[in-house]
Amino acid sequence: MMENREAQPQTDLMAEAAPNNAGRDHHGHECVVSSPPLESLLTRFHAGYFRISLSLGSQALLWKRLSETRAELQPFGHGSQMFPLLAFFLLWFLLFFVLILLSFLYILRCFFHFHMVKAEFLHHVGVNYLFAPWISWLLLLQSAPLVLPNTLSYLVLWWVFVIPVLALDIKIYGQWFTTEKRFFSMVANPTSQISVIGNLVGARAAALMGWKESAICMFTLGMVHYLVVFVTLYQRLSGSDQLPVMLRPVFFLFFAAPSMASLAWKSISGSFDTTSKMLFFLSLFLFTSLACRPALFKKSMRKFNVAWWAYSFPLTFLALASVEYAQKVEGEIAPVLMLVLLASSVTVCLGLMIFAALNMRTLLGKGSILKSCKSQNKESLNMEYNNGGELLPNTV
Repeated sequence: MMENREAQPQTDLMAEAAPNNAGRDHHGHECVVSSPPLESLLTRFHAGYFRISLSLGSQALLWKRLSETRAELQPFGHGSQMFPLLAFFLLWFLLFFVLILLSFLYILRCFFHFHMVKAEFLHHVGVNYLFAPWISWLLLLQSAPLVLPNTLSYLVLWWVFVIPVLALDIKIYGQWFTTEKRFFSMVANPTSQISVIGNLVGARAAALMGWKESAICMFTLGMVHYLVVFVTLYQRLSGSDQLPVMLRPVFFLFFAAPSMASLAWKSISGSFDTTSKMLFFLSLFLFTSLACRPALFKKSMRKFNVAWWAYSFPLTFLALASVEYAQKVEGEIAPVLMLVLLASSVTVCLGLMIFAALNMRTLLGKGSILKSCKSQNKESLNMEYNNGGELLPNTV
């Protein structure tokens, strides 16, 4: 192992290769033999793939909102008011299919590779992505064309999707100030903001069905911890872990949380008031700060991986907030800003879909090497699962 391995941030999920999968080559080296296709896919699959459903869910919510806007704010003119509705239905059904597929694969992973799921749960980066499936389902619920917020089915589904979020809140937030090895200053990273987004999405869903007290509770929980996360990451405390280059797209989460907070507060208060505007302006400033530094993301763009999807849903949340802002504010600047953010959001999402279709083998990890050897004096081989979904041997 490299001498400085322990000093480097551990952002990959660790799992132990099964001994019965090992053999020896003619040089006396121990080898890990490739698994069957489904087995190989399950070992590579992790909660980070739910970034895809987050992106599609936020887009479905965006196009649903656009189909409800007044005619003068329709981005395609008065003659094309059916286009947002058509795009919404296509995206919603695509989201439903993708989310069912991802959830099914993760359930299989839980059954057949529970030790890997446990490794995600114990990992300071991996545990944050365990919020992603439930956020995706909440986005699907909020954008559902047939399930109305005032129905019993909406209420039941809201509880089903929110309870895991609250359980993860108790687990993670409690560790931040009670467990010495899990103090937040030691494990802070940009993905910690996903937990905040989970609470804010749940708050918005509760507000839509009239549960104002529950919405305020979740909103408070999310915003208080957002302040903790933002200040900790902003100060760059010496104990904070840094993310590798390939995960730099998650810096877009910095403006995803305030964007969703502005939307959640709008649903709670009933209007896009001063508080919502302040949160929107904060997210707009953070987005501009990142957009003015393209060199920060240059190295992470060299090879396509699932982490790229982290660009999409934060930008879509910001576009959603800009739609609400344009609805509230009179003048020409707000609609123009909405159109710019909307165009950017749709372009990024479409681009990611195209890249994903063209690089499906890379996205699913089929193109990576499945066999690696090591000297016979080692009893087992640790394998790293990076957030791009590839199976990689430890550096030796």
